[in-house]
Amino acid sequence: MTLAERWPLADHHDLRDELLAAWDRPGYHDLLHLTEVLDRLDRLALAGAGFDPVTTGLAAWFHDAVYVGAEDDEERSARWAEESLPTAYGDEVARLVRMTVHHRPDDDDPAGCALSDADLAILAAPRERYDAYVAGVRADFAHVDDADFRAGRAAVLADLAAKPYLFHTAQARALWEAQARANLARELAELGGVSGR
Repeated sequence: MTLAERWPLADHHDLRDELLAAWDRPGYHDLLHLTEVLDRLDRLALAGAGFDPVTTGLAAWFHDAVYVGAEDDEERSARWAEESLPTAYGDEVARLVRMTVHHRPDDDDPAGCALSDADLAILAAPRERYDAYVAGVRADFAHVDDADFRAGRAAVLADLAAKPYLFHTAQARALWEAQARANLARELAELGGVSGR
């Protein structure tokens, strides 16, 4: 099945095509990332994580649709969802997109938990894919010098590693928690010489 065929609405194909064009860019936040997030949502659904697949799938399509390295990328993506989706979906999709700023959904938010987990599951990727992800993130932040990038990356990883769990659903924890912890520990060790300027 092609990525275009995974669009969760029966219509709005012009919007789908605009989103595909927006995701077609270099760096980590690309068409492969969108595909992987959709794959992981499918896997969580099959594992029994209870969330609405249409709304959550739409949120996946929009969550990094605007990605230019600006602080308001998620907000701009959320506004795009609000302005372009039918009312039945727009507000909820925008809410979910905004949640991905910090990946801290409420425990009673199954869609938010599933989307957050699907987005962060790259942390549990096999080593080759994980290393490609890190290189893609570096490319996304090419405008940041090496020392600042390393310090910022280490801070993000340390914040993640300090959480009691990386993932919010029991299904994601069973699937990805152990490998993600191992990848974080390895990358943090590789960044071990990080210091401020």
